[in-house]
Amino acid sequence: MFKEALEYILKDAYVFEKRQEKKVLHKLNEVIGIALFATLGNADTWEEIEEFGLMHHELLKKYFVLENGIPQHDTIRRVFAMVPSEYFNNYRIKFNELMNTESGDKIRKILSLDGKTQRGNGTANQKPNHIVSCVDENGLCLGDTLVQDKTNEIKAIPDLIDRLNISGHIITTDAMGTQREIVKKIRKKKAHYVLALKGNQGTVHDEVKQYFDSNEFLEKCTYHKTVEKARSSVETREYWQTDDVRKITNFKKWTGLKSIIMTKNTIKKKDKIITETRYFISSTLTRLKNGI
Repeated sequence: MFKEALEYILKDAYVFEKRQEKKVLHKLNEVIGIALFATLGNADTWEEIEEFGLMHHELLKKYFVLENGIPQHDTIRRVFAMVPSEYFNNYRIKFNELMNTESGDKIRKILSLDGKTQRGNGTANQKPNHIVSCVDENGLCLGDTLVQDKTNEIKAIPDLIDRLNISGHIITTDAMGTQREIVKKIRKKKAHYVLALKGNQGTVHDEVKQYFDSNEFLEKCTYHKTVEKARSSVETREYWQTDDVRKITNFKKWTGLKSIIMTKNTIKKKDKIITETRYFISSTLTRLKNGI
């Protein structure tokens, strides 16, 4: 995916070079390429692009020579000022085309929206802080917002989505966040969703459960299984996913709905076996690489 995108940059970037050769420390295609990587990492300003480059210098050297290191943010800003907007528009179209292929799946992030109550900061006269955060699959917090308690998460999640660049990524939440308006907002921002189901979504949870309880689903589902062994336990994770969403009443009201999912986690520890089954709705047929 990166290779294809970078090839596009390398192809025509030199045409816009207007700087004096003897004064040039950073090649034009390298400056644009670094900015590409940084924006995929949610960098929004010239300073953040420079900071991203410094933090990931070794990674970037796999793609660029970087003879003079990472350019400063002022240099990045000046370079972008001399490149025609048509070039970036054409690049954006090309990149979006790539994102819609199988290659695009390789760089999609899984972003989890989750609320947690901070321990130890409550008093007799004040409740402890409850924070809704957006965390990527590597544990990096991309944004958060403070709410009064867990019941306010439904109002906080849309506000957090508005503030984040989630385009092209996959959003997950617990069952409280599985709301039609939240689904609509996620798709409006050109992101995908994998949302947990419980009894608070009316009949959806029961209908999905009933579907997977029947034998007919086996022929229509993709299946994946992983087994992890620890010192004293074995955890087996199983995933079933199908695009047979017409079994859900009013499925069209869930914007972009393309699949329903069942997961089953089985932990064997000595003589004890613990099994947990969960259900999800999703706007994509892509299985999450790290599970759900």
